[in-house]
Amino acid sequence: MANFQAVFAVGDSLVTFLQDGYHPAAVGFPCTFKLFSSSDMSSQETATGDAVVSLYLHRITNDETARVAPAPGERPTLSLDLHYLVSCWGTSAQAEQTILTWTMQWLAKNPILDASVLSLSSANAGWAVGETIEITRSDLSLQDILRIWDSMGPKYRLTLSYRARVVRVELPNAP
Repeated sequence: MANFQAVFAVGDSLVTFLQDGYHPAAVGFPCTFKLFSSSDMSSQETATGDAVVSLYLHRITNDETARVAPAPGERPTLSLDLHYLVSCWGTSAQAEQTILTWTMQWLAKNPILDASVLSLSSANAGWAVGETIEITRSDLSLQDILRIWDSMGPKYRLTLSYRARVVRVELPNAP
């Protein structure tokens, strides 16, 4: 089980994993993968050089399938699902569509982040040896996506939605 740095560590690891797997010569466009904050999303208007694929954590929910009381002697945990918007800030339609298609292919081919990937993060989340996070496509309605984009300020970008599940975060000992 991970500690309080787990949520950041998942996004940070995912960005590094995507960047390490991306080969511009094979895809045809240079690209950088970046974890975006809310302020990054609201200030990013257009790409001015290489394309950027942003991973923006827009929602954290309790994992409904993991609501089980801990066994006697076990510490309680938070079981979380992380909801990301993945957008491409490219200089052309071809670049954006090609890079996002490559991103979908890469995540479909590698849907499980194991300790070797989770350890790519700059944060020390304290992952257990056999811990894994599953990355799956999730569907948001166009209305939900547009509502998110309208609230942030920049113009709509081609966007994918992914869910990272189940992130188990150990609760601290009671005082």
